[in-house]
Amino acid sequence: MTVATMTRWHVASRVLAAVAGGYAVSNVAGVGLAQVLPLPRADAVLAGVLSTYLVYGAAVVWCFGARTARHAWLGLLITGAFFAALGVLGGSVRS
Repeated sequence: MTVATMTRWHVASRVLAAVAGGYAVSNVAGVGLAQVLPLPRADAVLAGVLSTYLVYGAAVVWCFGARTARHAWLGLLITGAFFAALGVLGGSVRS
């Protein structure tokens, strides 16, 4: 592969990470935060949903600011795992 082709694949990977990965991470973050916020259930869900806009924007900035596409994906994976753990463990705390 040429350098131009590799550059296109790296940019395409970053775009996919920003769009699809950012969407996934922001939704998992909203669910996780809704589980652990010490608010009434309706307010916690509303705050979780509103936080998804902030998380999605941060994920997009992270994907294009990361040193490599691999770092972008790894950052999204770690962040998603953290918020997924909040969602799973937070459900047992709230009940």
